[in-house]
Amino acid sequence: MTANTNRALVLKAYPAGAPGPEHFELVESPAPEPGPGEALVRSIYLTVDPYMRGRLRPGPSYAEPQRIGEVMVGEVAGEIVASRADGFAVGDFVTAGIGWQTHGVAAARDLRGLDPAEAPISTSLGVLGMPGLTAYFGVLEVLAPRAGDTLVVNAASGAVGGVVGQIGKIAGCRVVGIAGSDEKCAFVVEDLGFDAAINRRTAADMSAALRDACPDGVDCYFDNVGGPISDAAFENMAMGARVAICGQIAQYNDTEQAMGPRNLRHFLVKRATMRGLLVFDWRARYGEGLARLTRWVREGRVKYREDIVEGLENAPAAFAGLMEGRNFGKQLVKLGDDPTR
Repeated sequence: MTANTNRALVLKAYPAGAPGPEHFELVESPAPEPGPGEALVRSIYLTVDPYMRGRLRPGPSYAEPQRIGEVMVGEVAGEIVASRADGFAVGDFVTAGIGWQTHGVAAARDLRGLDPAEAPISTSLGVLGMPGLTAYFGVLEVLAPRAGDTLVVNAASGAVGGVVGQIGKIAGCRVVGIAGSDEKCAFVVEDLGFDAAINRRTAADMSAALRDACPDGVDCYFDNVGGPISDAAFENMAMGARVAICGQIAQYNDTEQAMGPRNLRHFLVKRATMRGLLVFDWRARYGEGLARLTRWVREGRVKYREDIVEGLENAPAAFAGLMEGRNFGKQLVKLGDDPTR
């Protein structure tokens, strides 16, 4: 039996500055019916991620901008409630990119089957999903750490940063995290196993704090934030340092383009390299990454934390909070009953 009504959040206006609930509109409509090769998915968990802010502007980026009046883009973990897709039956659990809505249709090629006995289905949107894969390929392929290296990651308690640091530890690195509260710093050290952490809000001099925490310099820097934190990291690079640029969340809400770094001379002096990172470049190897991440999670070598709010209507506020660092762990919105828990 399928749902009769779908609830969806559509984009009402592009935000100038920080996004908020006023930029979205909740609409109801009849639930769609799947066509040949498609399935209707009931959303259980919805992910909100920093990349979404980049879609909320009409200018060019690596993906098409979100269109006004259309369902906000996003991925869900949910349950199939009607299927005309080979290989997917009613009751199966899947991920699907159907956006911010309670029910949506997806083609079989865009569905990823989930096994609740292997891991909670919510992890498919975090540690065993796009954020975890971003960390996996960003660390192992872009930073290519060597045992004994010092690895620094900002937004260290977040969905990507927390996994980055733990993979760094698996690779034999000394790991230093940068986070936004004493509680988050304690979490990455005591729960995730980082060697040290710096509270970005209380460090009077970030460059000096990094110098103290990384006396031999920073060999690997995983950047989710940008801005002054990255300026400080560049000043403390070791010879031959590698930098992965994954995100620049400190600038996403800026109404004017911030001045770029002027301290790139450090890259010259230290013969360092910087590379941008988009996880889609490794799409053909997702299976490899998910297999290793799943094993590490089951072995307890990679841990995770989720921050879950309930109700589709609260997704915009959760998204706004994510952009300001108010979340603690992977930010999810629960839209419906999870029969696997």
